[in-house]
Amino acid sequence: MDVILASASPRRKQLLSKLYEDFKVIPSDIRELVPRDLDVEKCPEYLACAKAEMVSQGREKCLVIGCDTAVICEGKMLNKPRDTNDARIMMNMLSGAVHRVITGCCLFYKGKSMSFSVSTDVEFFELSEKEIEDYITTSEPYDKAGGYGIQGRGALFVKGIHGDYFNVVGLPVARLKRAIDEFLESDELKEA
Repeated sequence: MDVILASASPRRKQLLSKLYEDFKVIPSDIRELVPRDLDVEKCPEYLACAKAEMVSQGREKCLVIGCDTAVICEGKMLNKPRDTNDARIMMNMLSGAVHRVITGCCLFYKGKSMSFSVSTDVEFFELSEKEIEDYITTSEPYDKAGGYGIQGRGALFVKGIHGDYFNVVGLPVARLKRAIDEFLESDELKEA
């Protein structure tokens, strides 16, 4: 069985290599739009399913893994910063606060799917203006939801974490492994 990661994220690729030595990366090209009435905490799983479904088309004999990660602070989803001002606003929101990181994952195989979300709470220290300015002048914030990378210099801001560290990086590998095992062993798939 071929395994496909429906994501261009180098961090997810690195983490998935803990489960599979050999897999393909085929990013989806969906427009990341969600229904207006969808709860913000359900958006990552919704988008993960849309990505996996799109990439699985014509690849029914492949296990397709779709993922999406969101950073939620004060009830707002913080996407990737558009520019330095956007990154500055995000870092000021995160400063001294607890935010939630949710990764939605979706598995598609033989026309069947299953999905789940993992949530991790992250608390930041109070950040000085200099810390924020020094950070947003690096390239690190701009390809990450919430504008920081916990696996990089963003680690210096983290006061505490409650939940799965790898979820914050972008792929909850331990939960994903268990979900894949359960999904592939399901009676529904055995009959397909």
